[in-house]
Amino acid sequence: MLELANMSPKEVRTLIRKGELVQPTSGMCRGHIQANLAIVPKDLAFDFLLFAQRNPKPCPILDVTDIGDPEPKLMAKGGDLRYDIPKYRIYKNGVLTEEVDNLKNYWRDDLVGFLIGCSFSFESAMLNASIPIRHIEDNHNVPMYITNIECEPAGKFHGNMVVSMRPIPYKLITRAVQATSRFPQVHGAPVHIGDPNFIGIKDINKPDFGDPSLIKEGEVPVFWACGVTPQSIAMTSKPELMITHSPGHMFICDPVDEDLAVL
Repeated sequence: MLELANMSPKEVRTLIRKGELVQPTSGMCRGHIQANLAIVPKDLAFDFLLFAQRNPKPCPILDVTDIGDPEPKLMAKGGDLRYDIPKYRIYKNGVLTEEVDNLKNYWRDDLVGFLIGCSFSFESAMLNASIPIRHIEDNHNVPMYITNIECEPAGKFHGNMVVSMRPIPYKLITRAVQATSRFPQVHGAPVHIGDPNFIGIKDINKPDFGDPSLIKEGEVPVFWACGVTPQSIAMTSKPELMITHSPGHMFICDPVDEDLAVL
């Protein structure tokens, strides 16, 4: 992982495009923006854009592609949303039908891609502030949960927010809030700290997406809005088609995290 942490986004995207790297991307290309993905047909694109605008915590938009064009020109010139993510999910009428390594057989001329800010992007700031990140330490996917927090509906789209969780030592919680609040375009400050039951999480050891993280004595679960929310929205809104990244398998962008920081 150390080697991947020091590689450029283009180098890592090339490995992914060749099918030589299929794993969660947390910790890769340290310091560079990572993004969630949602792809919908053009007749749903305005509704999704409006949904994201009304729900900027879970769905901060970083880039939108032209109709039928898989290149995210703002975040990665020369990139290709069909091949540059390690693993994708295909939702049809709200049902997860397939998980695939590329979109060669699924891309259509009427599709619009959205890159959405990812909390992996502010992890560099947390590490720089000497805040431990359990899923990086233990080399597993970050745990993610569907909550009882309702998103603002827009057109076709409605449903509940997904959050990611990181155990934080109690004495470092204030520092974690300060470090992440500087990055509103990648979810910003936490949406909840402490008791998971308060936001509808019944068993913190059974995440809806990703892998469970060990919470040690003296640590508190801290929850950030998560860009996997569109996958929850797909299941409740049941659009004809929505293509997403597989949770934890992100698109790595060329700009650096500090480009999104609020001073």
